Amino acid sequence: MFSTRVPAQLAPNRLAQALRAHRAAGRPLVDLTESNPTRAGFDYPRDLLAPLADPPALRYDPHPFGSLDARAAVAKEYERHGLVAAPDRIVLTASTSDAYSMLFKLLAGAGDEILIPRPGYPLFDHLTRLDLVVSRPYDLEYHGAWTLDLASVERALTPRTRAVLIVSPNNPTGAFVSRTELDGLAALCAPREIAIIADEVFADYELEQGSAGRAGRVSTRGDVLSFTLGGLSKSIGLPQVKLGWIAVAGPEDLIGAALQRLEIICDTYLAVSTPVQVAAADLLHRGAAVRHQITTRVTTNYRHLRAAVASAPACTVLHSDGGWYAVLRVPSLESEEDLVVGLLQTENVLVHPGYFFDFPRESFLAVSLLPPSAAFAAGVARVLRRFATS
Repeated sequence: MFSTRVPAQLAPNRLAQALRAHRAAGRPLVDLTESNPTRAGFDYPRDLLAPLADPPALRYDPHPFGSLDARAAVAKEYERHGLVAAPDRIVLTASTSDAYSMLFKLLAGAGDEILIPRPGYPLFDHLTRLDLVVSRPYDLEYHGAWTLDLASVERALTPRTRAVLIVSPNNPTGAFVSRTELDGLAALCAPREIAIIADEVFADYELEQGSAGRAGRVSTRGDVLSFTLGGLSKSIGLPQVKLGWIAVAGPEDLIGAALQRLEIICDTYLAVSTPVQVAAADLLHRGAAVRHQITTRVTTNYRHLRAAVASAPACTVLHSDGGWYAVLRVPSLESEEDLVVGLLQTENVLVHPGYFFDFPRESFLAVSLLPPSAAFAAGVARVLRRFATS
């Protein structure tokens, strides 16, 4: 009866079952997987969402790409990073996931292929499957720092490849794509008429000073069709407000052709609410205070993690440039699944196993840097205690 776009097996995995039982028993928990900023103890201005009720929001005047005022507000966000993105080349979406779906519809037919990074966030497998697109991995390699393996990109290319997806900084590795890597990627994609989709939702959050400024940005290039993604969910910690965007760049003729087709797709759905468009400029301006809090929190927690792990010789914190996550390499004394379930049941701490992000081997743990610092420090201590006695 049901479509193959959704998985046939829907039973929760072992970790999910253990977490459900843990919570049902009312046991305490330090959640080092928390990625929802609205549950992480930040001080949001009480009237931050008041502009959603401004009177102009009562008038419905739809535009496929969103209102020009809201797109101009997004363009100013790019100016903040020293980048140029013209409002007429910005497309508003209801979320980053919505943006991906729009772009898959634009670029790929059923059975066509999108290249995705490995390790990477598992959402991409679901998003591609829902649009009947095939995801094929390319590799990120770690040798003291993460690099994009261009040879693996080239090996993954086929006549059905329609786009290469990059996440900069990556989730969970925290690696920004360098300018040199972007040069190599563009050299592979442009002659083959393959687009680059650049997810930059975490680009505001440096963990190493200057890393964002050294990164390559597809929005600066004119040689390859590209689409840069951003949104309020990460830039000002408002995932519930539901506003994302796509900035289109590349050769002029391809930009025009892409926008014409995106207009048809966006006009079909008209997914962005009027109130959030009316409020966009004010939210982006006042939300900077929340972004500052998040920046302070994630950098503080990252430094604490590195200092704490320095006294645990069996474990290593992998270098990260930015984002909300950090990765620990730990001894392979048991499977990752046994390890994370054991940490939950014996230490009351929840972490992500590396296989969740498709790490090529064991053993890795991914932790969110968003939790309040005291809770984060307590959770890290419990994780490290597991190896101090082994």
